Amino acid sequence: MARVLEFYRQDVVPAMMKKFGYKSVMQVPKLNKIVINVSTGEARDNAKVIESIIADLSAITGQRPLVCKAKKSVANFKLREGMKIGAKVTLRGQRMYEFLDRLFNVALPRVRDFRGMNPNSFDGRGNYNLGIKEQLIFPEIDYDKIDKVRGMDICFVTTAKTDEEARELLTLLGAPFQS
Repeated sequence: MARVLEFYRQDVVPAMMKKFGYKSVMQVPKLNKIVINVSTGEARDNAKVIESIIADLSAITGQRPLVCKAKKSVANFKLREGMKIGAKVTLRGQRMYEFLDRLFNVALPRVRDFRGMNPNSFDGRGNYNLGIKEQLIFPEIDYDKIDKVRGMDICFVTTAKTDEEARELLTLLGAPFQS
């Protein structure tokens, strides 16, 4: 983490201060957390699916996921309140920066026909959302132990006020955006 924080202090902060005209170092946006979410509809029929998702997320992030349960019953989906339907992990600090480094430099280049991250996936408040179609792009996942290919949602939560500030922050941290 010391390496990432030094990079942040030496490269990211001065570049952001110069581009956006911040007067104080404390005004420079930073990455708060990364939330990784995997949810599936087949978990209502088979309880082992949740165990598989938990194992995959644990291998990818190095942290135990939180099991998500349905908040409401929906008859059309055969879903009852309290059923396990997914898992999520919230990364902060050193694990967050390690995951960010592995995602940008190892996992995303392994995506077939990858041309860069969509620059339009910001939410208007400085947060970025990324959808991944398969968990196999992470080298921690063993291809032979996968029962089914599942996707995941990755949300980067920043302290940036605007999407432009957040995009510049993520670009300086190494995000491969489309040109």
